[in-house]
Amino acid sequence: MKRYILTGAPGAGKTAILRWLERDGYTVVEEAATDVIALQQAQGEPEPWTKPSFVEAIVALQRTRQEQAAALPGAVQIYDRSPVCTYALATYLGHDVSPALSRELERIRARQVYEKKVFFVQNLGFVTPTDARRITFEESLRFERVHQDAYASLGYECVPIAPGTLPDRVAAVKKQLEAAPTGW
Repeated sequence: MKRYILTGAPGAGKTAILRWLERDGYTVVEEAATDVIALQQAQGEPEPWTKPSFVEAIVALQRTRQEQAAALPGAVQIYDRSPVCTYALATYLGHDVSPALSRELERIRARQVYEKKVFFVQNLGFVTPTDARRITFEESLRFERVHQDAYASLGYECVPIAPGTLPDRVAAVKKQLEAAPTGW
């Protein structure tokens, strides 16, 4: 099974691309951070990302989803973010890299869980805030750089998915997926 990561800064358009790919029959594995935020906010924590335990909750949910996805159909799975994104998030937020995150990064490296080429959705030039996304465009640019550096430092190659129309961006991802067996 090939597991590809689709990532990028908040508000870059990942979710729209993933929904389209899912509609076209690709198996999509949902990201964890937004769900962790929603749950913790529903439990009365207005800014869960300020607590180091936030990273731990994301790591645990990511691993559970990755392990459960092994039973899903299809030879290709598209992951909305990965533990490398969680590492980038911890770095960006100034949290220490916890032992659980370190173990998970080592596990995905040793087992080669994800393909080394990562689809990196580039920013659109703006960010639309939500309850879970409280980041300015300027902050998202800094986070985008932290993300790219995190992937590079852990041996991944970011394949840029340039700003453009949704159909063009989906086509760019599909083109890479179709070329993967011979080109990667």
